Amino acid sequence: MDILATLAIVLTPKILGTIFVCTLYGAFVGAMPGLTATMAVALLVPFTWFMDPVQAAAAIVATTTTAIFAGDISGAILKIPGTPASAAYVEDSYRLSQSGKPRTTLFTALFASVCGGVIGVAILAYATPALANLSRSFSSDEAFWLATLGLSCAVLVGGPSVPRNFASLFIGLAIATIGIDVAVGHPRFTFGNIELYDGVSFIPAMIGMFALSELLRNAAVGHQTPLVKLTVEPLLQAITAAGRSFLQHWKNILRSASGGTVIGALPGAGADVAAWIAYAVSRRFSKSPEAFGRGHIEGIVDGGAANNAAVAGAWTPALVFGIPGDSVTAIAIGVLMMKGLTPGPDIFNTDAVLVYTIFGSFLIANIMMLVTGGLAVALATQVLRVPRAVLMPLILLLAMIGGFAITGSTLAIWIILALGLLASVMIWSQIPLAPAILGIVLGRIVEDNFMVSMMKARGDLTEFFARDTAAVLGALTLMIWAVLIYRALRSFFQTQTPSK
Repeated sequence: MDILATLAIVLTPKILGTIFVCTLYGAFVGAMPGLTATMAVALLVPFTWFMDPVQAAAAIVATTTTAIFAGDISGAILKIPGTPASAAYVEDSYRLSQSGKPRTTLFTALFASVCGGVIGVAILAYATPALANLSRSFSSDEAFWLATLGLSCAVLVGGPSVPRNFASLFIGLAIATIGIDVAVGHPRFTFGNIELYDGVSFIPAMIGMFALSELLRNAAVGHQTPLVKLTVEPLLQAITAAGRSFLQHWKNILRSASGGTVIGALPGAGADVAAWIAYAVSRRFSKSPEAFGRGHIEGIVDGGAANNAAVAGAWTPALVFGIPGDSVTAIAIGVLMMKGLTPGPDIFNTDAVLVYTIFGSFLIANIMMLVTGGLAVALATQVLRVPRAVLMPLILLLAMIGGFAITGSTLAIWIILALGLLASVMIWSQIPLAPAILGIVLGRIVEDNFMVSMMKARGDLTEFFARDTAAVLGALTLMIWAVLIYRALRSFFQTQTPSK
């Protein structure tokens, strides 16, 4: 499919209107402290029920792209990152804002984010078809190792505590076992409820674990951070200064956007990990590393470029292998499957229009973010004045209605409530959510392909390494397990060693 045909679809009034509305929605949600980009997408899911697949994918892409950037707004003004991806450089952005440059700081972050997003789209459009050609030769062995590699990467980047990361993964895998056993056809953990025979509905699970848990966390905080009085520079002056800063650090943007795309493609990593790594690399190679954390624009440029590039990178494994790169693409896979589409190596043969429209939607959303993101920066203080007492009940209502609308069953509401409470306990226990989410998404894929391979090999485990690609993927997975075991043992012995 050529570029002109793709643009002809993306530039239709319906798709353009969807992208514009969703970029505004993403800017609003991302700017609100505690309301993450993942939560924005989870709340959008019920509305995608009434959209065609192309429009639904465009809505998710536009929402995510803008919400990731908009998290910088509350970070700069309140020192509260709107999304986890903004946490890496929040100290720098807040200090620059307090010094009388809030708009300059945010416009610099906006320009870096847009450029990073465009670079990420270019890499995505180039790499995805090549990877799809490679993945067509995959058997159940490669599919098993690839899904297991994704779960292992999620544990590797999930947080500093390996046991907590594994605990999160096992929680997700346990939820994935609910339903009919693929090997013997026997119901598991359904408690006689026929509606659970197909397993836990994916979308209500996402809404519960992300939206409801965030609502409960915000309710536990119980107060709204007051706005401090800022010295705000004129709009034109801020845009000019941001443009100069952007041009001065173009090499940083190229480096961080390229690295962010690669990091985003790792299952479980996502934009927040990309931002932290880019910030650390920037500090390592900076001529003034001592200025980082004290109000240095360089870290903001690198972090902003990396986190938006990672948003595009996360779609690579999602489209090619059906393995989500982050929580947002996990939801996106659920939406596509709800529409009767199955991401995987054959998607370029069966739904090429959808794939290239996603690429085009990314490009248009990033360009349009110059307008909607700039509007959000200009109206930042007004956006942050929305009372949580009004916002939170409205979000809860939308979450419940959305879960019921998708399944048509009250069971969805119980799933939202149960998994929302479970996620809240996990957050309170400092157990990350990302491995659990990937466990729910990939658990059935791992089990199905494992059972198929075992039946073909008659129980011979060495057959998992018989094919070259499977052997490479298996070796990579085992290496990650070795690293995880080493990290866990080192942490254990460090805690057991008495301090002198």
